[in-house]
Amino acid sequence: MTNPTEIIPGVIFYSYLANRLTEKVSFLSSNMLVLQVSGHFTLETSGQKISMKRGQMLLIGKNQLGQITKAPLPDEDYETIVIRLQEDLLRKIALEEQIEIKHKYTGAPNVLIPVDDFLQGYFQSVIPYVRNPAEKLSTEMGILKVNEGVKLLLRAMPQLREFLFDFSEPHKIDLEMFMLSNFNFNVPVEKFAQLTGRSLAGFKRDFQKTFGMAPRHWLQEKRLMEARHLIENKNKKPSAIYLDLGFESLSHFSHSFKKKFGKAPTA
Repeated sequence: MTNPTEIIPGVIFYSYLANRLTEKVSFLSSNMLVLQVSGHFTLETSGQKISMKRGQMLLIGKNQLGQITKAPLPDEDYETIVIRLQEDLLRKIALEEQIEIKHKYTGAPNVLIPVDDFLQGYFQSVIPYVRNPAEKLSTEMGILKVNEGVKLLLRAMPQLREFLFDFSEPHKIDLEMFMLSNFNFNVPVEKFAQLTGRSLAGFKRDFQKTFGMAPRHWLQEKRLMEARHLIENKNKKPSAIYLDLGFESLSHFSHSFKKKFGKAPTA
């Protein structure tokens, strides 16, 4: 989320806007429970594309790369409430409730939550703090609200136990497939290593074997080749693609493109 109001810093967020916004969110580090109050929300990862409208709820899984698009509708602005389910709090709940997970979660990384009166009522209890920012929600009360949200989520969908309480590290996955699907995300090499279930040294070693070059060099080359394809074959403008390809600025993209191909992308 870009500059959301933090009802509880780092835990409960409220986002409002009246203009469409697409965010290259990149790394989603924690599980998050999202209520779409109004407007239209879209989450797109390499494997899923999920959209929500007014009143819908989504559980977003940790350790993902993704892009979020927020869009007001003709008759309503965009509003959403996000509950960040931090791992330390989930571990505490698992201890208190004596929850044990025997199998690693293997389901979808993002799950739409069916309409549930109890969860809807739970989010309604947060909204007054959104509408009245002067009335601060204490951290202690905020943690209780998160605890309540987790328990209501499990009441609605008991099968999410493994989703919420799987504290294992990402397993070692197919590096080539992952990188070809996620090269456009502007995250540190260390994060790519974590998401593929490798140490940084192991990631660099496996990467060299797979692609024949260092990760940073390959990422730059792959992004520039994709940019050239989009400009020449899809008639895309450089200003419309540089962020989606993981470049931090248009000037950086243009300089790298000219250095690689001998001419500016606008040429």
